[in-house]
Amino acid sequence: MAKLYFYYSAMNAGKSTVLLQSSHNYQERGMQTLLLTPEIDQRAGARTIASRIGLTKEARSFKNSDNLFSTTCAAHEQEPIACVLIDEAQFLTREQVEQLSQVADEIKIPVLCYGLRTDFKGNLFPGSAALLGWADNLIELKTICHCGRKATMNLRTDANGSAIKEGEQVEIGGNERYIAMCRKHFREAMAQVGA
Repeated sequence: MAKLYFYYSAMNAGKSTVLLQSSHNYQERGMQTLLLTPEIDQRAGARTIASRIGLTKEARSFKNSDNLFSTTCAAHEQEPIACVLIDEAQFLTREQVEQLSQVADEIKIPVLCYGLRTDFKGNLFPGSAALLGWADNLIELKTICHCGRKATMNLRTDANGSAIKEGEQVEIGGNERYIAMCRKHFREAMAQVGA
């Protein structure tokens, strides 16, 4: 039985690396994968999934208005797809998560989603919230805070490295904008904002 998986973590846990390795494992055995990445995230360039350790792979980009069930069906008709892999899954809409569950249930293709659980305020992203509710399997990928404890929070910082408390939920960035922290150090950094 195919399943919908959600691999989640804070920043810098290697989500894209694991995604690319999973795709490679399928392809090494002669099976095709469908790699999807949100159009909004072009840090590595359009239609590209890139890891911080230098791995890259071409992918199809999607918008919030795209029907990912239809996208998968069309790709599967051209060439049989063994697995669908989604990068930056926090940017999915609830409807797209439901569409991906259809892929697993109706076409019987496993769907592996990789993304952040929470934003820089500790709030769930819409896509992550939907995946936490709809996914068959939830897998936490771990990274560490500067203190050595498990990092679960994403601290947004300004150009000087100071914590930011306000702003839009989505602001694309990497190491120059975000630091993965344990909850204790995240709370301490947020308490210093405006103090």
